Amino acid sequence: MEFKKLICKTIVIDQNMINRRIDNVIFNLYKNVPKSMIYRLIRTGKIRINIQKIKPFYKLKKGDIVHIPPINTINKVEKKIILCKTIKKTIISSIMYEDEFLLIINKPAGIAVHGGSGVKFGIIEIFRHIRPKNKYLELVHRLDRETSGTLIIAKKYSSLKKLHEQWINNKIKKKYISIVHGHWPKNQISITQPLLKTFQSNKKRMVVISDKGKFAKTFFLVKKYNTSTTSIEVTPVTGRTHQIRVHSSFLGFPIIFDKRYGNTKLDKILLKKNKNVSLFLHASSIQFKHPENKKDFFISAPLSKTWIDYEKSL
Repeated sequence: MEFKKLICKTIVIDQNMINRRIDNVIFNLYKNVPKSMIYRLIRTGKIRINIQKIKPFYKLKKGDIVHIPPINTINKVEKKIILCKTIKKTIISSIMYEDEFLLIINKPAGIAVHGGSGVKFGIIEIFRHIRPKNKYLELVHRLDRETSGTLIIAKKYSSLKKLHEQWINNKIKKKYISIVHGHWPKNQISITQPLLKTFQSNKKRMVVISDKGKFAKTFFLVKKYNTSTTSIEVTPVTGRTHQIRVHSSFLGFPIIFDKRYGNTKLDKILLKKNKNVSLFLHASSIQFKHPENKKDFFISAPLSKTWIDYEKSL
């Protein structure tokens, strides 16, 4: 294993970094350095702010001068992102709204929001690659890889923090559109079932209904009955992992082409119509207060042509 010694570094805190914890900032700067080493450098006063020793939970202020000593770091080869023109064009054309604080896209199905678990890179890494001048880009929330629709990226830490506060206080409203197997009963308008994250023997994550899980509630509204499926609008009250997919499957109406919680036999019948389809779950709209001007903000993401054409065939 090779090591390299990084030189001393001095950072002057600007508007984009205020209110962030010093330990989290250092973690992001030195991703190849063990956290235990960073905590030790802060505790012993090697990492200082304005020449003073600080605690790991110190929140940065504008104008703070952070001094970082030489640090031994593992010399890992950085993964280069190589984008084909088609992917780059798709991502750029997916932008629905942008200002100084936010970037909102209509995420295409099939692209992860971030790298990890066998995925080299996702939406956030792509934007950091094609927007190197943007000093700060972070996901405000997540969507499953196969889910399409509205996705918010913060361009300032202050925006991220304010939106997360809205999320915690249940002030952000999201709606989804989906197509499920069977004819959804009109009187089944909601479900409240706790959800628990589990891991299978193959290390695959599964979410199950369990009394040990976290509270989760979802509302459903029938939009249209098809021959053997139903087009529905979904409003999750909570935002648990795989919530809509698990709740709809639990009620006996799994989302079509859901490889994890769906009905494979019924999916095979529908695949005869078109084999180039995936999970039919789309984050159709989102409503919140803009983190800067505090005005009500609403945006909706149109369905893809593939979705529209396939739904017509059902």
